[in-house]
Amino acid sequence: MSAFVVLGAQWGDEGKGKMTDYLAEEAEVVVRFQGGNNAGHTVEVEDKQYKLHLIPSGILHDEKLNVIGNGVVVDPKALFTEIDYLEGLGVKVTPEKLIVSDRAHLIMPYHITLDKLKEKARGKNDIGTTCKGIGPCYTDKFERSGIRVCDLINKEVFEEKLRSNLEAKNKYITQVLGGEALDFEEIHREYSKYAEKIAPFVQDTSVVVYNKIKEDKNVLFEGAQGAMLDIDYGTYPFVTSSHPGANGVSEGAGIGPLYIKEAIGIIKAYTTRVGSGPFPTELNDATGDLIRERGHEYGTVTERPRRTGWFDAVVVNQSRRMSSLTGISLMLLDVMSGFDTIKICKAYKLDGKEIYGLPATVKDIERCEPVYEELPGWKEDITHVKSFEELPVNCQNYIRKIEELVHCPVRMFSVGPDREQTVVLKDIKF
Repeated sequence: MSAFVVLGAQWGDEGKGKMTDYLAEEAEVVVRFQGGNNAGHTVEVEDKQYKLHLIPSGILHDEKLNVIGNGVVVDPKALFTEIDYLEGLGVKVTPEKLIVSDRAHLIMPYHITLDKLKEKARGKNDIGTTCKGIGPCYTDKFERSGIRVCDLINKEVFEEKLRSNLEAKNKYITQVLGGEALDFEEIHREYSKYAEKIAPFVQDTSVVVYNKIKEDKNVLFEGAQGAMLDIDYGTYPFVTSSHPGANGVSEGAGIGPLYIKEAIGIIKAYTTRVGSGPFPTELNDATGDLIRERGHEYGTVTERPRRTGWFDAVVVNQSRRMSSLTGISLMLLDVMSGFDTIKICKAYKLDGKEIYGLPATVKDIERCEPVYEELPGWKEDITHVKSFEELPVNCQNYIRKIEELVHCPVRMFSVGPDREQTVVLKDIKF
């Protein structure tokens, strides 16, 4: 089998885009299987930086097929804005390079309106959503009232569904949330144009991906967000609305789990989180600020400053179990240079007992105290390192300790943002 998963194993922003871009050199197909344009991948190639939100990172390579699977929620306005952005940077985006599932659900203007109004209504209990309409769109999907790509390109079906949905949504928006009603004609006119533009890209992507796997083509599945934002196993309710781990691939791409050969978890050499929610190893001090500035920890989508903290092995172990990780890619190792000592959280203490799993409730997670192991740091600049042996001994020990605590081998590490600043310890072969 030639199918391969790359996923974030923390709370997101781990550097999945860079690693997917790196691994895509050997892949022939790159597939997004969940999430929407609330994702943000920044990839640097030579002297250019690309910020991707919805389109798979393999788009930066010629001769690669990129797939937006049925598990993704698609905002057509965001999709074509991103296509225009990429083409402005010299990246061709054609139906030969990009296909969109006919079963993917559409983010509609009322989803975005609902997202904003609901978040505002939560007040101090807000969940930190990006207000891109992701949650409301997934709600409609499971409520079985959603509009899919296949509906959009069928004029009669789209008009009927839009009229019915908008009538119900406008009542809720105006009478419950105190917002302003949306106009049917305006939405219908705008989205009818999107229907014409998206039609050439639309296929039954499940069949396409399955056939590529059966032909022994190299297929790379790219997760969005991080596994700790999983709707079931993350820090609920401060989570996303889908399954960002390998457990979401089968449903979101339409292929069976036995086709997946490997799952590589992308992790930072420390921990970050955007928005609200529990964060046991968070550093609200000068050390946390220093990590943020060194790592340029600001959201690709929102530009919000990310919360920062020491490496949390409990979090990564939860992701390893959920996704059957076969290896780790350790990112932003260079950010940790310069500290006298570095802490790693190996367990939590809750009610006087050490635990090694994440509690189900936010209140229990907030009561957890991190149990740290302290290691000597290193001062050397490692941004030009080309092998494990070139790393300072204390840096080597830090990597080995992470492997020991998360029970998974580090297969590669990164010492900078460029594609060339990646060191492979054990080849990842399709």
